[in-house]
Amino acid sequence: MDYASSILGLLPTGRRSIGVTQLLNKLETYLPPAQVDRVRDAYEFGAEAHEGQKRLSGEPYIAHPVAVAHILADLHMDAPTIVAAILHDVIEDTPTAKPEIAERFGADVAELVDGVSKLDHIQFRSRAEAQAESFRKMLLAMVRDIRVIMVKLADRTHNMRTLGAVPPAKRRTVARETLEIYAPIANRLGIHSIKSELEELGFKALYPGRYRIIEKAIKKARGNQKQFVGKIAENLREALDKAGVKGRVEGREKHLYSVYQKMRRKRAPLTSIVDVFGFRIVVDSIDTCYRVLGIVHSLYRPMPGRFKDYIAIPRVNGYQSLHTTLFGPNGMPVEVQIRTDEMHRVAESGIAAHWQYKTGEDQGRAYRDRASEWLQHLMEMPHGGSSEEFMESVKLDLFPDKVYVFTPRGEIRRLPRNATAVDFAYSVHTDIGNHCVAAKIDRRLVPLRTPLRNGQTVEIITAKGATPNPGWVNFVVTAKARAAIRHYLKSLKHSEAVELGKRLLNQALADLSLQLKKIPEERVQAAAAELNLKTPDELFEKIGLGERLAPLVARRLLPPDGTTPNQPVTPSGSLAIAGTEGMVVSYARCCFPIPNDPIMGYLSSGRGVVIHREACGNLRNYRKQPDKWISVTWQPNLDRLFNVEVRIDVTNRMGVLAAIASNIASTETNIEHVAVDERDGDASTLIFDLQVRDRKHLASVIKNLRRMPEVLKVTRMLA
Repeated sequence: MDYASSILGLLPTGRRSIGVTQLLNKLETYLPPAQVDRVRDAYEFGAEAHEGQKRLSGEPYIAHPVAVAHILADLHMDAPTIVAAILHDVIEDTPTAKPEIAERFGADVAELVDGVSKLDHIQFRSRAEAQAESFRKMLLAMVRDIRVIMVKLADRTHNMRTLGAVPPAKRRTVARETLEIYAPIANRLGIHSIKSELEELGFKALYPGRYRIIEKAIKKARGNQKQFVGKIAENLREALDKAGVKGRVEGREKHLYSVYQKMRRKRAPLTSIVDVFGFRIVVDSIDTCYRVLGIVHSLYRPMPGRFKDYIAIPRVNGYQSLHTTLFGPNGMPVEVQIRTDEMHRVAESGIAAHWQYKTGEDQGRAYRDRASEWLQHLMEMPHGGSSEEFMESVKLDLFPDKVYVFTPRGEIRRLPRNATAVDFAYSVHTDIGNHCVAAKIDRRLVPLRTPLRNGQTVEIITAKGATPNPGWVNFVVTAKARAAIRHYLKSLKHSEAVELGKRLLNQALADLSLQLKKIPEERVQAAAAELNLKTPDELFEKIGLGERLAPLVARRLLPPDGTTPNQPVTPSGSLAIAGTEGMVVSYARCCFPIPNDPIMGYLSSGRGVVIHREACGNLRNYRKQPDKWISVTWQPNLDRLFNVEVRIDVTNRMGVLAAIASNIASTETNIEHVAVDERDGDASTLIFDLQVRDRKHLASVIKNLRRMPEVLKVTRMLA
């Protein structure tokens, strides 16, 4: 009798399971007896805790944790991870508490189980927020112990295998989440076996029709091309034998999801994708890998630009291999991967290599450290935003790395496809990104939004007083860059809103013969507390963002007896607009106010003050809320440009648009946008969005345009 069978005799008859027998036999092959006994104890505990519970499929619930443990045992995970897998639902689905698990199985197992558990006992505004917050908690637990995600990935894999019992709507939701989050995480951790299965199961559940069509096409192609596959494999083996190289040649089955992704990425029909043959050659050493590359290139002609050396420059998840695509028989493409046995094991198990191969080598530790570095990078993202924003950042960071670039010192930086110079700057350091003003690619100055390509050397130029541009958010692709820019802009908006709020409050207080600086701080703090705000700055921010009205707050700051000082303070009059208030003062796109225009300010909740022209047609709607209007004026000598729209009626002739644009440029005016609004016979109407300094500058532009013979009429747009 083997060890597993002997300890099963200790279990109550009603709780014995064929699944656990196979699990214990599997564990016995690589764990010492004492650790296997620990797993048996966990099974007994879990079976008792889940007694009477069933899955949607009708099978006893304990079968699920045992199946999860099986998946991890195939990866040769350690005993605490297997124990945590068996117990991973007891906190969530049974009365069992975390301290009870810690007391019986140790603190490490309790932390693992808690890290995987969902946050069912917390009230959230939405299901999306609950999912995002649960995921954030899991990531925090992963930083402390990477084994949390191993249990979660195995849990998700078994849930996907049994997804047929779930209602269709929920099935699609789980499948989408699997493809967007869990399969990319498995890929990032290098666990190819789990990643591939999650992708196939997710694809099948989310798009069953597309899955069936591609599956049918692949089977048909496999049957038609079977003789070619055998011939190519035989040719490769003969070439290796002739060169005296020992290695094995394996045919690679193309995964349906990878075929589907390639079709979408290349916008290519199915027929152009399924005829790609895949082979893997596994040898004994790195030197032999490069020898074999020469052998296969001499056997079949390589396709230009289709060779990738992931041995010299590994992927971010630690994957190593040589990839090449060849012209096979009749010109059909043949994909070949060349790697060592060690690389092949790591390619399949990734981070799990740390637990599989404890032979004194640093290989497994390297993959663990790389994964921990990535998780730490995620945790360094500013977390001031919502859980959904954090989830979005994680999704962005999970896209497969495709671009490898170099720093001026020759260090390799791995970035997502379409990453820009700004993404590169933030990948080096947040301060570098925040202060970057220009970039050089291969010693040539380029715009900061320039996408990077493999092999380029990127140098970032910084300036001490430089700050992030809000427009960067529109083109950066890395989560770190996007999160850092958003964090800066939120901080900037806060400080600007506080300053504007003080100015608005001072203006309102002046009408009551008061000044903010002469009001005791305790009274301001008390007014903030009455409005459920923690600090005076928070009160000023709410006023600046238009969420609290300054006149009403000013009345709360009156002395307790309601009197005002005998010495009146000169009323402040209008709020002076300098054009440098940043994001808390904006200019209405309906009427495009510019300096010297008569203007009014409207307090818009969340946006601060929106400036309109007094002649704006939208004022009729806003007049119904007089308490939200404030008197504003322009400060003299403003040093910035303002947008304005001009309508130009012209006669139709070739080159008229170029002539108009040239005339505008001659007045040192920038054209932001141009559109053809109407075209009727011999005349057309052009709408120009221009940047001018003030009304005088605009008048000069219009005067110049009216002198042109092609111009019939020039008017400034007004809502």
